[in-house]
Amino acid sequence: MNTMTFEKLQYHELKKIVKSHCVSELGKQLMDKLQPSTSLKTVKNRLKETTEARRLLDAEKSLPLSGVSGIGRVIEKLEKGMILEPEELMRVSDFLKGCRKVKQYMVDKEFFASLLSSYAHSMKELTSIEEEINFAIKAGKVDAAASKELKRIRRHIEGTEAKISEKLAKFLRNSKNKEYIQDFFISKKGDRYTIPIKASYKNHVGGTIVETSSKGSTVFIEPASITKLNAELAVLKAEEEVEEYQILASLTGLVLEKLADIHINLELISQYDMVFAKAKYSKQADGIEPKINDYGYIHLKGAYHPLLTGEIVPLHFEIGENYRSLIITGPNAGGKTVVLKTIGLLTLATMLGFHITADEGTEIALFEHVFVDIGDNQSIENALSTFSSHMKNISAILQKATNNTLLLFDEIGSGTEPNEGAALAIAILEKFYHMGCITVATTHYGEIKRFSEIHPDFMNAAMQFNSKTLEPLYQLLIGTSGESNALWISKKMKVEEEILQKAKFYMESKSYDTEVVRENKIKKPTILKEKKKDRVEYQMGDRVKLLDYENHAIVYKSKDNTNNIVVLYQNELIEVNVKRVALEIKAAELYPEGYDLDSLFISYKDRKEQHDLQRGSKKALRKIEKDIRENR
Repeated sequence: MNTMTFEKLQYHELKKIVKSHCVSELGKQLMDKLQPSTSLKTVKNRLKETTEARRLLDAEKSLPLSGVSGIGRVIEKLEKGMILEPEELMRVSDFLKGCRKVKQYMVDKEFFASLLSSYAHSMKELTSIEEEINFAIKAGKVDAAASKELKRIRRHIEGTEAKISEKLAKFLRNSKNKEYIQDFFISKKGDRYTIPIKASYKNHVGGTIVETSSKGSTVFIEPASITKLNAELAVLKAEEEVEEYQILASLTGLVLEKLADIHINLELISQYDMVFAKAKYSKQADGIEPKINDYGYIHLKGAYHPLLTGEIVPLHFEIGENYRSLIITGPNAGGKTVVLKTIGLLTLATMLGFHITADEGTEIALFEHVFVDIGDNQSIENALSTFSSHMKNISAILQKATNNTLLLFDEIGSGTEPNEGAALAIAILEKFYHMGCITVATTHYGEIKRFSEIHPDFMNAAMQFNSKTLEPLYQLLIGTSGESNALWISKKMKVEEEILQKAKFYMESKSYDTEVVRENKIKKPTILKEKKKDRVEYQMGDRVKLLDYENHAIVYKSKDNTNNIVVLYQNELIEVNVKRVALEIKAAELYPEGYDLDSLFISYKDRKEQHDLQRGSKKALRKIEKDIRENR
């Protein structure tokens, strides 16, 4: 696989959707690391996991994943040798409790999910650590019952704080202090208890100024009567902090001793979370577990692209048994590119262990490589400018492809002169075929289609086209090439059936009717009889010299009854009298037998318009309709 394959097939977008069903960061991280597997055993295992989890969800038995939020960050801190805070230890306890519940749940579901249930036997139950943490930590704090020393210290703290409160209350009730007090309440500043005193009376109250208000009108004084008690309280608080630290260190040590077991639980919880995320996606997408193989056979039955919504035509597709290369033809916006993306993305999804939206009996092949050459912008102008990049991509694919490779090519050989493009595309397809690759390619070129018809290991397919409305039906028909879009458009424009049939005959046989017909020509009365002499009969393709210009030209139309011929001179068709030209070389001497002389006179613009009509361009169709309306 490569970056382009993932980008063009929207692989990461699909993974993002499935990842959104994960409950924990652990599951999401594992989903990010998940890569397509080429191992038949691994993929079978992945698909079975998803199927078993889906079976549990369908029975309304969701996995009780709880207590896993934020545990990853706690373990990282633990591995750095840092002491865990009370709330972090509670997360460890909740995680261990969650692991117990998951283990009990999965062991009980052995009948429904034998594979997933077997994983639970590896999960470690660390109830002793869980109980120690729950005993020592309550409401996110170290509980007084965690140790006798902490209980003693806390009791002394409570007693000291009670004495301080009593003395301060007495200070507030004393009528002598009423004049000095700004507000009649006890204010705690840090660890010190104070009384708000009017700044103008600060020297009248014995004690220590702890803080001054922002406006300076109030000072917060610690009365002298509680200074000794506040000092005692500070010592007790320090002792409390030391004791709490020792308890946290002890609990952290217990967790650290079982870190290896916790890591096993982390991996299993991550795996369960990821698997059930796949199952939730399967249920949402109404997915099925496809059959799989490792010999290149793909059979899609009623399959859907995972990312498309709305009214979508199901895809029926097969390759790898009776033929190894499929050539798809059809109009623009007819769904050819969607077919390629559907095949590619469903293959990658299966290799990840995802269920796919399709009918039962669908089979997917696992490939060592999946390569694509798909352009998002299919305009001719863009194709011309990016032909070299397509060739660079194909060249890179040639170097990496093996006989276990899936190739998806959109408009192969396009972006250059049609004859060269078709020949190059056929040579490329032939090379990949000999390498043993499975290839699906779309094209507008008739030559590629004809090559596919001749080759016994190639097959043609067409996107169905509504002949009445000139609209694509987005249905793939394998084994047929379909009618030319140009013929359908011409028929819609009321071109005579005789002409259409003759055109179809010419497309298939390349044998043209060149019979000369004179009966229907308007005969012009002869005024002067010329003396009979040897005269040159100019034919299309003859090279002549224009006597008036002293330059060369090519004959386009033979002499008419006014003795004028039409020649191509400096990219323009001009009419000259036969007396003003001299033959230089006959066409038969210039060009090989069977050469298409018409191609000498067809401009790029004309070829482009003809090509657009043939590939079913709506823009070209609208132009024809406009021309018809203007000429009525």
